[in-house]
Amino acid sequence: MNFEITSGKVVGKGMKVVLYGAEGVGKSSLAARFPNPIFIDTEGSTDGMDVRRLPKPTSWQMLIDEIKFIMNGGVPCSSIIIDTFDWAEQLCIDNLCGQHNKKGIEDFGYGNGYVYEREEIARFLTLLEDLTARGVNVVITCHAATRKYELPEEMGQYDRWELKLGKKTGSQISPLVKEWADMVLFLNYKTHVFATDDKGKKHKAAGRERVMYTSHHPCWDAKNRQGLPEELPLAWESIAPVIPDNFNAYNTASAEQTPCQQMLEKAQAMEIPTNPLDGSVVIDTPEAGYTPPVGVPKALADLMSAQCVTAEELEAVVVAKGYMPKGMPLRDYPEDFVNAVLIGAWAQVMECITVNRLH
Repeated sequence: MNFEITSGKVVGKGMKVVLYGAEGVGKSSLAARFPNPIFIDTEGSTDGMDVRRLPKPTSWQMLIDEIKFIMNGGVPCSSIIIDTFDWAEQLCIDNLCGQHNKKGIEDFGYGNGYVYEREEIARFLTLLEDLTARGVNVVITCHAATRKYELPEEMGQYDRWELKLGKKTGSQISPLVKEWADMVLFLNYKTHVFATDDKGKKHKAAGRERVMYTSHHPCWDAKNRQGLPEELPLAWESIAPVIPDNFNAYNTASAEQTPCQQMLEKAQAMEIPTNPLDGSVVIDTPEAGYTPPVGVPKALADLMSAQCVTAEELEAVVVAKGYMPKGMPLRDYPEDFVNAVLIGAWAQVMECITVNRLH
């Protein structure tokens, strides 16, 4: 067995960045300054900003589909912004609860729900790794929260800023996200305290200077691998020199394989016959004149609309699997079935629909 030994800095990769801080400090505004960004806005925080954005994901699967859409060259960009990740985490929890027919993450018992969530988030971060490997910067924004912290060897407690990732998942998800990132920046207002009397017994806080911290501190988490100063003004110019812009390289590579070629490879992998003369696949899709579904949950409707899936196509798969009787309309399917099977296993459902379309 031989392994190739390389040396020197690895070039051409995107940066993995986490921006977190209190609400209104400027996380989205800073993220919008990254090279050629495209936003996946999970909470509507960019509605008042002039930025490019994909539709707001209404399910965890829709969020994953949007990432894959970008990965397949659907959106020319240099940076993808997930704003914010704590709202995306709730989509993940809702998806897990729907799949297992649970009302909440606590219903799994013995902390199993949090284990499932950690595994799902880890898979999602691995998916984002594929984007950075192709040269795309991935920026995750997150709200911050304070909690009381006490060192074992010291007396007394103090407030510490942390990623706001759930009351009980913070001990699992937060470290996972921080380890994944190349750069974790804590954004905050710098407060100055000064005495208001001659004896120095009364004090007042003032100052609205916005700064970002780049290194670990007892009162917050932060890190960087680029040798940045520990404190910087909250401005794009402070970090611009260390953020790559691989727009031309990434989008040229993405354009090398067209969606038709991708569908051809998928069909051949599934051993579906294709035209041997020109290597094309004729797919009868309902895209022309497609009408969005009505009377179904919005999370399912969004997934269907993204792939131009009709109610008839979805009902055909459900009937073929023996889940529901023939003739039962999609709008009458039980909510728990929709959440667990159709939304929760949408990737598998789409594989069946794709096969039906190819035939």
